[in-house]
Amino acid sequence: TDLATLAWDLSRASQGRFILGLGTQVRAHIERRFGGEWPDSPISKLRELIMAIRSLWKTWQHDEQLNFRGQYYKLTLMSPFFNPGPIDHPDIPIHIAGVNRGLCRLAGEIAEGFHVHPLHTQQYLHNIILPSIEEGRKIAGKPMEQCSVCASIFVVQDETEAHFVRSQIAFYASTPTYRNVLSLHGWEDIGVKLSNLARKKAWTEMPELVTDEMMAAIAVHATADDVSRMLQKRYDGLVDRIKLYRPFVPGERDEDWRNLCLGFQEA
Repeated sequence: TDLATLAWDLSRASQGRFILGLGTQVRAHIERRFGGEWPDSPISKLRELIMAIRSLWKTWQHDEQLNFRGQYYKLTLMSPFFNPGPIDHPDIPIHIAGVNRGLCRLAGEIAEGFHVHPLHTQQYLHNIILPSIEEGRKIAGKPMEQCSVCASIFVVQDETEAHFVRSQIAFYASTPTYRNVLSLHGWEDIGVKLSNLARKKAWTEMPELVTDEMMAAIAVHATADDVSRMLQKRYDGLVDRIKLYRPFVPGERDEDWRNLCLGFQEA
């Protein structure tokens, strides 16, 4: 109910521009970082969560009786005091973030979009992510274009960014959940070594295991003037939207962002 209410309020405040992003995270973080319980089937629970949220939205928009009963959630009470009422933009898109086939299929089946983890390659998008989303769309009987594919992308323009990206790749690649990306390219042994170092909290040693081959396949390397062309070259026909894996701080690197936008406008 909290997620549904927050999304409802944000859709109203943004005049329909809000997108609700959901994902399962990984077991270690759910249990040891957030103090939560890991379900037997996280994909099934996420599927039901989305259905429950949409049931609440339908109740609020059309003043219908709330009656959602599932394995994980039972929602049957909605008094007027807790009903925020209808809004002008009730069709809030839900996007799922993930890495492996299961969440890709789920996004294709019941979501409006899928967010690709920054630890990906062009080959992984083409061979694993897009076919899995299409499988979900076929299950639902919906065309592929109804699921927007968004990618978070590492970009390297100088040595400072290269060190940051190498460290981030090492951190993500140490997580067994992301091992399939490495396996596709024959890098699974590196993932195992990174996991062992992470258990020892040897964080400073981990970036040294990320090879130049991995950096070239995962990150886009370009100058500030050329980055928009390089992004289009790698992702044209694969994704619908992109975002750079870097903080956006107003006033910092304004010229880079301006050049990037101009480059896409001119394409």
